Amino acid sequence: MHHELRRKERALTEPEANDILERGEYGILSTCGPDGGPYGIPLSYCLGDDAIYFHCAVEGHKLDDIAADSRVSFCVVGKTEVLPDQFATRYESVVVSGRATEVFDEEKQRALEGLLTKYSPAFHASGLDYIEAKRELTRVFKVKREAICGKARR
Repeated sequence: MHHELRRKERALTEPEANDILERGEYGILSTCGPDGGPYGIPLSYCLGDDAIYFHCAVEGHKLDDIAADSRVSFCVVGKTEVLPDQFATRYESVVVSGRATEVFDEEKQRALEGLLTKYSPAFHASGLDYIEAKRELTRVFKVKREAICGKARR
C-alpha cells in the first residue's frame, strides 16, 4: 500500500525506500494527541521483522498520545543537497505509517540490542550491561508497517 504522490516521477521503489530506512540516522515520529493535536519528535530507531523499533522513558507526551491513538507516522530523510542556482533541493525521504505497540521480553531485548548494534557497535559488551541496568526504566515500541512511501529528487 502506498500513499498518493503528487509527483509520481519522484516515487521510489520499496527496496529503495527500505535502503533509506536502513541508512537513516534518526526519524521523526508523529503522533496525534487525545485532544487531536499533532506532535512530532526525533528518535533513534532500528529495523527488524518488517518493523521500526524505538525506545523511550516510561512516561511522556508521545506515550500519552500512543495510548490515546496508536496510529503514527514515521519519517526519515536521507541525503540532501541544496541547489541554490536551481531554487531546488536534491533529497530522498521515506514515510512509514502504522500502529505503535509496546513490545516486551525477548522482542524488547532484541530491539535494544539492535539499537546498540546500530549506534554503538564498538561498545557491545558495555552496551549489554547498560541495557541490563536500564531495562526497567525503558519502554520499547514497534511500528509495524501498514504503508511505506519513498520520494526523491536526485
